Amino acid sequence: MTDLRGLIRLYRLELDEKQRVLAGLYNREDQLRTDAARLEDEIKAEQQTAQANFEVSFGYARFAQAALNRRTQIARAISHVQSEVAAATEELAEAFQELKRYELAQEERERQEKQKQRHKENELLDETAAIGFRRRQQEEESGER
Repeated sequence: MTDLRGLIRLYRLELDEKQRVLAGLYNREDQLRTDAARLEDEIKAEQQTAQANFEVSFGYARFAQAALNRRTQIARAISHVQSEVAAATEELAEAFQELKRYELAQEERERQEKQKQRHKENELLDETAAIGFRRRQQEEESGER
């Protein structure tokens, strides 16, 4: 029977790579959420500054427009990363299932091989016992004569 250990090792490497990709996507999503929170803080700070100082309030409109654009970009990026996370999670699950399939097949092959080995050992022991029995019978027969 063929040995699947090389194939299993390959699938484990593939699974590890998919886990790293997924972790990177989660990190990217966290970074985007941090950026969004930071942007919200900046907007609140600028609003307070604009309310406190009339002269600054003239420039607030441009800042607000740029901030809204940035908020939209971040929201799109988060949405995009979430869809990539969903796809990567599905790929990871499929890779895990494939790995498990080969691991179970290898375990079954090893179990069958052990069973064959035990069977051969039992046959050898049976043969040894039969030879010993025949010898004793022959010795008994020759001793009786």
